[in-house]
Amino acid sequence: MKTLTAQLSSAGSAWRLYVVLYGETEWPTFRWERTSPVPTVAERRRALAALGYEVAPGSVWSWTEDRRDPDDDGTPVVLIAAVTVRGRDGGAA
Repeated sequence: MKTLTAQLSSAGSAWRLYVVLYGETEWPTFRWERTSPVPTVAERRRALAALGYEVAPGSVWSWTEDRRDPDDDGTPVVLIAAVTVRGRDGGAA
């Protein structure tokens, strides 16, 4: 079973959920036009389904933060969540 990584991110603007497809110029993306609240797990599951993916069995969302300028801790924080996904048919989409 081929798995991929989906990420949810926001830099203080709209939340974006996308599936990372290395070597591709465009990635499947879903966007919420809000800054808060953070999209719920149920909302993320529905968005992934709309893109043709599902959370891989046993996978859970993990969170990290980054900065636009890693050398300046005064720059805005970018929140990033990630989870392993697979195509909804059990394989890669």
